[in-house]
Amino acid sequence: MKNFVQKGDCVTLTAGADVLGGGLVVAGVLCGVAQHDALAGNPVEVMLTGVYDLAKVSAQAWDEGDAIYADPATGLATTASTAGNLFIGAAIAVAINPSATGTVRLNGSAPEAVTA
Repeated sequence: MKNFVQKGDCVTLTAGADVLGGGLVVAGVLCGVAQHDALAGNPVEVMLTGVYDLAKVSAQAWDEGDAIYADPATGLATTASTAGNLFIGAAIAVAINPSATGTVRLNGSAPEAVTA
């Protein structure tokens, strides 16, 4: 097929803020995990699919199957579906309150729009 570009599991995006490898990168309605450190404005390889231990809101407890969102303001994963947060996938393991990380299966697709 002449118009095929790539599978799309890993894409190059522009870091909107400084990011460390393993951190969340948000670009519009896309969100994924940075594969390396990048300074704001520079390209960064971002995984849009897979299972990752992500930094989360410490004061939240997660159950398996909980919907998980990215908070672009903090770079943390959260169960809060508040305005501005992006749906990114589902928790695949229990995370206790308090805890610094939670295990998330990224959904690999962009939502229609930012959560209202």
